Amino acid sequence: MGALDRVTSWPADHTSAAIVTPTVAPHTTGSPPTISTVGDVDRVYRLASLTKPLSAWAIMIGSEEGIVHLDAELDHPNVQSGCTLRHLLAHAGGYGFADRTPLSVPERRRMYSNAGIELAAEVLAGAADMPFDDYVTEAVLTPLGMQHTEMRGSPAHGARSTVTDMVRFVAEMLRPQLVAPETAADIKRPQYPSLAGIVPDVGRFDPCPWGLGVEIRGEKSPHWTGSTNAPSTFGHFGGSGTMMWVDPDADVGVIALTDRRFDEWRDDALRLWPEFSDDVLAELSPANHSVTPR
Repeated sequence: MGALDRVTSWPADHTSAAIVTPTVAPHTTGSPPTISTVGDVDRVYRLASLTKPLSAWAIMIGSEEGIVHLDAELDHPNVQSGCTLRHLLAHAGGYGFADRTPLSVPERRRMYSNAGIELAAEVLAGAADMPFDDYVTEAVLTPLGMQHTEMRGSPAHGARSTVTDMVRFVAEMLRPQLVAPETAADIKRPQYPSLAGIVPDVGRFDPCPWGLGVEIRGEKSPHWTGSTNAPSTFGHFGGSGTMMWVDPDADVGVIALTDRRFDEWRDDALRLWPEFSDDVLAELSPANHSVTPR
């Protein structure tokens, strides 16, 4: 049974997934990456927290354009003194899960925060003088040809999309075209690497590495990615039963979307997602002559 075949047995009414490997030439709207898929890849799913990397990518584009500055202290009525966009995107701003009242000073501990991502989006929207949804569409979705993706509600968890569209974003994470190489490196670099924290519904880790809008696997164990994923693997999973990661060492990414809430099959997901991840890496190992040489 292949890795994608396993996805069809997951305990959800609908499941769609893809394995993404780079093309020889940079991807464009008319040139998608190489993919293998299963399920209805054009079905629209709620992304939940897979929204965060999309939002972070837009904010990083705003930083490159000089609209916002990652390390400048923020002047926002709901942002505490000393807090920056870098803090908010790395879940190091001192905010709890949904509360905009800070629980600690920045850089004290890693606290996973929807509120922090929402505040970061508000900062960009204010500086750009346009709704955040519109900025994401113009900066990320349209250039990547993600025609069936919609930012709806919270920039932390409100987007909806398809596997067909999300393959393009995974390909962007593999071979960035919208951001400069140094920006892409910053996104997937551990920020405030000594901080401990909790990955919701997975466990507490010390340290708990996080990039800018993406979680970094590091040495976390157990984890929702595979046991054979490299420590440099970065991505996210969502409360709607969604997951995606990119493993830079293996030069491959995956996206899997379901319509079953994560908390309804948490124990199964935390067993099945790593199994799927390990199977993908095994199938694409050099021994099977499937990994594109770098």
